[in-house]
Amino acid sequence: MIANLVQLAAEEEQNPLIPPGPELLVGTIAFAIVFFFFWKKLLPNINKVLEERRAAIEGGIEEAEAMKVEAQSVLEQYKAQLAEARHEAARLRQEAQEQGAALIAEMRAEGQRQREEIVAAGHSQLDADRKAAASALRQDVGKLATDLAGKLVGESLEDHARQSRVIDRFLDELEEKAEATR
Repeated sequence: MIANLVQLAAEEEQNPLIPPGPELLVGTIAFAIVFFFFWKKLLPNINKVLEERRAAIEGGIEEAEAMKVEAQSVLEQYKAQLAEARHEAARLRQEAQEQGAALIAEMRAEGQRQREEIVAAGHSQLDADRKAAASALRQDVGKLATDLAGKLVGESLEDHARQSRVIDRFLDELEEKAEATR
């Protein structure tokens, strides 16, 4: 084998890319030691660090997914509450409009009732005033009629009962004439 190595070394002198045999042997042993060190010591540590990073990244992704699901749930709840609030506002607005319409109708009815009371009171007052005016007019016309009749007849109509009869008869005749002309 040494002979082969020597022969190889002789051939190697001719090829500049191939190192001499002892260097090749020392390099191979050094490579094996470094490779063994990496494989036994560094590779598990590197794998451990990579596994931790992978777990952290996957945990972060899972956490992000969970937060996304939770955010979606909160968004749906918010939308539901917003829709419910809008519905409630529309209901309250409708209710207020209905109450306003009912209040307006009630106020109109109350105004109509008060107007009818005022008109009725005005009519009754007008009837009372008409009766009072008719009574006062009857008395004035009666007095004038008795005075005139007394002057025409030449006798005194001082007797109250007679005076009332004459006045009533005179007024009844006037009323009959007024009704006949209508």
